[in-house]
Amino acid sequence: MNKRHVLIVLAIMMLTAPSTVHAHEVRPAYLRIEINPQQPTSQAGGESYDVIWKRPINQDGARLEPVFPDQCIEVLLALDEVAGPVVVRQLRLDCTRELVGSTISVARLELTITEVMVHVTLDDGETTSYLLKPTRPSVVIQASGVSVWSYLLLGFEHLLYGVDHILFVIALMFFLSRLSDLIKTITAFTIAHSITLALSALELVYLPQQPVEAVIALSILFFAVERLRENPDRPVPESIVRNQTWIVAFAFGLLHGFGFAGALADIGLPKGNLIGALFLFNVGVEVGQLLVIAVGLSVAWLARRIWLTAPQFLLRAPLYLVGCTAAYWVVERSAGIIL
Repeated sequence: MNKRHVLIVLAIMMLTAPSTVHAHEVRPAYLRIEINPQQPTSQAGGESYDVIWKRPINQDGARLEPVFPDQCIEVLLALDEVAGPVVVRQLRLDCTRELVGSTISVARLELTITEVMVHVTLDDGETTSYLLKPTRPSVVIQASGVSVWSYLLLGFEHLLYGVDHILFVIALMFFLSRLSDLIKTITAFTIAHSITLALSALELVYLPQQPVEAVIALSILFFAVERLRENPDRPVPESIVRNQTWIVAFAFGLLHGFGFAGALADIGLPKGNLIGALFLFNVGVEVGQLLVIAVGLSVAWLARRIWLTAPQFLLRAPLYLVGCTAAYWVVERSAGIIL
């Protein structure tokens, strides 16, 4: 595939993108309902549950509120607490009967683009996972049937909503003209962020999210600047970024894995199938990543039949857009660390 055509495609993709770009990906909300092992029977003679509600700090998340069955009384255990990108609330549910067969919903979810991961642990110790969406804001609690397949969709959507990760993949494609090199580089990036995602999700390694997000933005800026330094009228200078792009992609991939892990930490992993949920989340991320690449290559194939040449300003405009966006994120996220 001709590199010029790939750049034309990326120019079209970037110049037709929405003008407003958010600095942080859309994070799902999280609702955990777990029977109280010390006080399984509520004061009402039914069952008592410990509840943790996490909602993202954004315009959508501010509207969301969980709605519990009528037979349950909510007892607030602590005031809402800000924990990084989410607001956490702890409460207790005193119910006159068990939750099986009852409906749990999230108010105003249909007005947002946010999704809610729900974990429910009953008195038999089994955890069932549900994914509430704007098109399905409620669910009937079942007695069994642990489901972790929703993590596949969460991983996929996290990649597509994570604009910074998408821009990183696009920036990588500016350095690669052959499909074999693209496959090798993306594979290295995948392996790297899979390693750190697993280590972080299993709580073996931890990095604070704010510095991680700032350096992720810096990695995008790095690739944009490196590519813009090349003069199309002169020979391409020798550099590890140009000659061994996969090594640089692997190094930055280790960092991006901690970024993926931040969102996964917000929604939690089911105790009964932690490895399965982690694996599916990672697969979902990869599917989303491959979709971004497939769209770019497909449109590139079409562009080869439309344009034979393109002006240099059109070829380099996406890089300036990517670089300026990343530079803004670096300043914003670094300021967040300082303040």
